[in-house]
Amino acid sequence: MRTRPAETALPAGLRVGVLALQGDFREHAHVLRELGAHVDPIRRPEELDRIDGLVIPGGESSVMDKLARTFGLAEPLKAAIRGGLPVYGTCAGLIMLADTVIDGMNGQQSLGGLDIVVRRNAFGSQTASFETDLDIPVLGQQPVHAVFIRAPVVETIGARATALATLDDGRCVAVEQGNLLGTSFHPEITGEYRFHQYFLQKVISAAR
Repeated sequence: MRTRPAETALPAGLRVGVLALQGDFREHAHVLRELGAHVDPIRRPEELDRIDGLVIPGGESSVMDKLARTFGLAEPLKAAIRGGLPVYGTCAGLIMLADTVIDGMNGQQSLGGLDIVVRRNAFGSQTASFETDLDIPVLGQQPVHAVFIRAPVVETIGARATALATLDDGRCVAVEQGNLLGTSFHPEITGEYRFHQYFLQKVISAAR
């Protein structure tokens, strides 16, 4: 079921990038365009200069990390995050934004920014994927139908970060910290628009 909110008027010229190295970046781009955003695929460091916000998609975090370093994007991305660029990461994107990653591949690195410890593939393999409804007060009263695919979980939340959603067992699966937002699940593939709308509000506020 689509839960698309009413469109928000976006400032003229506002552009949102989607990291397009690997993963489901096309799905994120589609949702953002549906909400009225101008969207740029991001594959090179110089492309960061023209965007006001960035989405890091789901996919394979270790591959995303290697490609980001290979294409010279890792350090510019870290600098952009430190400089206050609004960034939203889903699944692998959440792992990329975590300050600390548990159970990563040998040599795997993250971009950091979120004061959290994330466990990679916390729910097991692809066959252990599942769906559930989550209460997320910042998005309104209607529950969010969340899809978890080889998903991470937030093991520890630091003092600077805030949990937005937890499973029934108390494990955190959505978190924010200033201009940064992360979810363990994939709203971009379920017709759920509210997280992207919430993120766009961060982008608008940061661009003022």
